[in-house]
Amino acid sequence: MSRRDAVFDAFRRWGYLQADLDRLGRLKKIFVPEAEIEGPEAGEARRRYAGTLAVEFMHIPNPDRRAWVIEKMESDPPEPDQRWICERLAHAEIFETVIQRRYVGTKRFSIEGIASLIPLLAELIEASQERGAEELVFGMAHRGRLNVIVNIVGRDPAEVFAQFEDVDPRSVLGGGDVKYHLGANGTYRTRNGRPVRISLVSNPSHVEAVNPVLLGRTRAKQARRGPPGPRQVVPVTLHGDAGFAGQGIASESLNLADLPGYTVGGTIHVVVNNLVGFTTTPDALHSSPFASDVAKRLAVPIFHVNAEDPEAAVRAARFAAEFRATFDTDVVIDLIGFRRWGHSEVDDPSLTQPALYAKIAQRPPAWESYAKQAGIDPAEMKSRVEKNFDAAHDAARAKRERPALFTLPDYWSKYRGGRYGEHSDVDTSVPLADLQRLADRLTRRPDGFAAHPKVLKGLEHRAKMGKGEEAVDWAMAEALAFASLVDRGIPIRLTGEDSRRGTFNQRHAVLFDVNTEREYVPLAQVREGQARFECYDSPLSEAAALGYEYGVSRDAPETLVLWEAQFGDFANGAQVIVDQFIGAGEDKWGLLFGLVLLLPHGYEGQGPEHSSARIERFLQLAAEDNMEICQPSTAAQYFHLLRRQALRSWRKPLIVFTPKSLLRDPSACSPIQDLARERFRPVLRDEDVADPERILIGTGKVVHLLRAARARRKDSRTAVVSLDRLYPFPELELKECMTVPDIVWVQEEPANMGALAHVMPILRRLAQRPVRSVKRSRSASPATGSLKAHRHEEEALIEMAFAREI
Repeated sequence: MSRRDAVFDAFRRWGYLQADLDRLGRLKKIFVPEAEIEGPEAGEARRRYAGTLAVEFMHIPNPDRRAWVIEKMESDPPEPDQRWICERLAHAEIFETVIQRRYVGTKRFSIEGIASLIPLLAELIEASQERGAEELVFGMAHRGRLNVIVNIVGRDPAEVFAQFEDVDPRSVLGGGDVKYHLGANGTYRTRNGRPVRISLVSNPSHVEAVNPVLLGRTRAKQARRGPPGPRQVVPVTLHGDAGFAGQGIASESLNLADLPGYTVGGTIHVVVNNLVGFTTTPDALHSSPFASDVAKRLAVPIFHVNAEDPEAAVRAARFAAEFRATFDTDVVIDLIGFRRWGHSEVDDPSLTQPALYAKIAQRPPAWESYAKQAGIDPAEMKSRVEKNFDAAHDAARAKRERPALFTLPDYWSKYRGGRYGEHSDVDTSVPLADLQRLADRLTRRPDGFAAHPKVLKGLEHRAKMGKGEEAVDWAMAEALAFASLVDRGIPIRLTGEDSRRGTFNQRHAVLFDVNTEREYVPLAQVREGQARFECYDSPLSEAAALGYEYGVSRDAPETLVLWEAQFGDFANGAQVIVDQFIGAGEDKWGLLFGLVLLLPHGYEGQGPEHSSARIERFLQLAAEDNMEICQPSTAAQYFHLLRRQALRSWRKPLIVFTPKSLLRDPSACSPIQDLARERFRPVLRDEDVADPERILIGTGKVVHLLRAARARRKDSRTAVVSLDRLYPFPELELKECMTVPDIVWVQEEPANMGALAHVMPILRRLAQRPVRSVKRSRSASPATGSLKAHRHEEEALIEMAFAREI
């Protein structure tokens, strides 16, 4: 290796540690002996790799990717369009000062101190469009969001100013969201006049929670365009430095980058790095030198750039767009600047960082500094830009309605939300001949395909179910529902941990040849020209995996999108997604989606983490018909529930508490005729007791336990009614059953869990008399870890249910 090669190799590896990235002295340069070199070669290498633009890339094992970065970094940049950059900076910072002047003391989460983000994002759009992009999908937290809505998404600034005016507050009583969480879409027009669609995803204050949502939405938009989709739709995620380093969902989302069911052709990540998190400094935020180090789990470059050099920021943006287009993978830009004000404009940062903010107070606006550097007259630019924003402010004050910042795509035109009602139910029966045809297709396999003997036996049973020789079990009912939908042209996407086989060895959506491990998917072979069927095993993640499927369902309303928890207990690993997006998304942002959650639930002695999907938590979130919560008690009920979710135009999330031991239990199986002639019924009456004197009402597995106990007791005066829909509550259907004097609610869960708190007030109101309840005692833990204790509790529960007095 020549001396020049040795010097350059040292700076390629370590130059970023000595780069000129922070002129406020917060980012400490790290001494690396290999890079402490003098001489003309070192001067050139330092200029290439340790200036205001640096890069980490020598961790990448792919030689072609490393060679690409070397070629870009060691080439002279083209002459920048300084007026264009200055215009972007001026619009960014003057927008902020106009808000500060017009709405003193109001939170806006200013971009000042890192305003180079706006020309950086603009250059990302320009460079991506040159490589075939027609739409960019952005996800970001609150910092700079309003600026991005105006200067990147292209919304009229009057629409944003109207959010500050807070016009028409009655329209959002009990709902809506703060202005810096809102989503938006619009059109960015490039320098060559080409329109590019821009979508900004709505996001809660949980700053990194949007990451998987953005990816799922991108995947759905790309799928709609077919094979060119990944080139035409580009995802861009903006991270805060504290959130990117600290929040686990950021790492979970990075892990999705190259997984088969989750690829999007690469995401462009921009870390909006102020070197502070609220009041916390980097030494308390991340153990490694840079907040972006979490991204080194991927074989991608990380470009570090000083935000006080907007030309370097623009260059980094072009590199990122070109790298993604070349290698179809992620890329990271770490834009390092400062925060001129506190976390929000009502916060005083000098309380915790007085010396730093004394320095910041002396720094002029970035656009003025750059205008001076470029020889551009700032007076004319300031006057023109301020005039435009002031006119927008005047227009905002004249508005009498709160303007929306987005329009829904045409593919949402035939779907609706609103209250549960006329659009909520449809005919879900399938002719018997069609069911038999579908069953035949589902139980076939290619010539020479050697399936596992246990799987073959299962297929034989399914063939008999299709012919009516055996009752249809849960998995076959699901397979027939899916087959009937793809046969009708409705796509299906099912994901979850171990979902291809099924946690309980029940589904077998993908068959494997025992000799070659070749895969065969029966549901993809229903007929020629059928709709797409996708089934993927997810990584061991709940938050990112569920957030991704929420995103898919937001831009694929015609697709039945399902996420399955390995056990329902694990769904709380995605509680932020459940609370902020699934439960409240429609009320906050006016956005519909039809995602299905399959949550295995049931008390069977498997311990406190394998028993409860926390029914009570979902019922707490249920209001204003924002979701449907069901626990179907038979295979036929599950069949009709899935078909109804796909066929109706009412698009709301469906929460399904699915069984475990009941998957093959004869009491939960259904004759195939019930799939052909029935529809989902929210209440299953007891047809076996003609004149009851007492009614036991329950949901899920406990209903089957009660009926089995009644049969053993030869009790002919107790009816057992199954409440298969918990929300919206089927008051009319249930009231018809409540004509007997003794009414008892029975549940497996402890008294402080399950549906008890939700159901009992309604039952008492409907009955207009006392209603008793039977349940386990209140408990801090959902279930016992002892199988014997579980059986003892269950026996006592059933005994109490049949007792005349409790």
